[in-house]
Amino acid sequence: MPIIFRYLFREYAKIFFMCFAGLMTIYLVIDFFEKVRRFLSHDAQWVDVLSYFVLKVPAISFQIIPLAVLMSTLLTLGLLSRNNEITALRSCGISLPWIASPFLAFAVMMTLVLLLFSSTVIPLATSKAEQIRAVYIEKKPPSAVVKLQQPWVRVDGDTLLHVSSIAIGGDRLADVQMFHFDHNFRLIDMTEAREAHYADRSWTLHEGFLRRFNRDGSVTVTDFNRKPISLTMIPSDFTGGLAGESELMTFHDIRESRNRLYQHGSQIARLLTDYYGRIAFPLVTIIMVLVGIALSLRRSGTRGGSMAIGIGQALVVGFLYWASHSIAIAFGRGGALPPVVAGWLTNVLFTSYGLYLMLKLRY
Repeated sequence: MPIIFRYLFREYAKIFFMCFAGLMTIYLVIDFFEKVRRFLSHDAQWVDVLSYFVLKVPAISFQIIPLAVLMSTLLTLGLLSRNNEITALRSCGISLPWIASPFLAFAVMMTLVLLLFSSTVIPLATSKAEQIRAVYIEKKPPSAVVKLQQPWVRVDGDTLLHVSSIAIGGDRLADVQMFHFDHNFRLIDMTEAREAHYADRSWTLHEGFLRRFNRDGSVTVTDFNRKPISLTMIPSDFTGGLAGESELMTFHDIRESRNRLYQHGSQIARLLTDYYGRIAFPLVTIIMVLVGIALSLRRSGTRGGSMAIGIGQALVVGFLYWASHSIAIAFGRGGALPPVVAGWLTNVLFTSYGLYLMLKLRY
């Protein structure tokens, strides 16, 4: 049995890496020709361009590994069936679950790799890639700013913060506005500043003024050059969830941001939805193996079908999963679904589909 297991595992791994290399090559070629003209217009060095694309490889791998797993499952079983090896295994009394075990073992390995990529590798590599793109390729100064997709945040029960843009590192905020309200939601005062800097674990406003709205209707205005403020958020909160780029945050960063934002009652549906989605997505490799085995053997008993049909089915199933997952994540970010439901919904649906197909097999 171990010899057969190793044989199936080895054949599956060879086909997987061929599928993965093909998909990676196609993705990189398309991405390269899409961006290289813009990069060369900034007189970028080839070393910087190459470093940028190398650092993008983990994020690309995260997207194409599930499809490569599905394609390799269909193709491997198709080749085994064409050579009557599945029939030989079945005639020796080897069960379908045992035949599937090498495929599932490989899928578990890929799941662990994707979890590592999702939790740590991709955020760090993507952050470095964006820094190279902005600073070394497009020649922007390190303090260059990017627009926030979600400029409003509730700091505490009585304070709202508005920021128009942030520095690449998140330690400088531009056009800061803070609105303080009483318990009747009456505006008490408003602080405006040109910038806010983060240093020594605290924020300081620069070049601004404080408007205080008195009960008699008068307004008192006080200018300041520097003004420390109490703000529990750190730069990663602005470069991550508030900027709509939670993929740049590690799981540790997301959990810390979630705890800080929960303490102040902020709405963080987008952050939590992306968090649960990034945990759930790596398990898709196991789901794709179940679906691939069922589709391959269901196509024509145990003899399989053509390679073209296998590749076509892989593309269709992969597209359906990607579309369903994207729709669920969009609903979660918008608050239509609870974040944990949005993150896991597609996995539950496709797991049920895969198990249903497996149960319908006759073997």
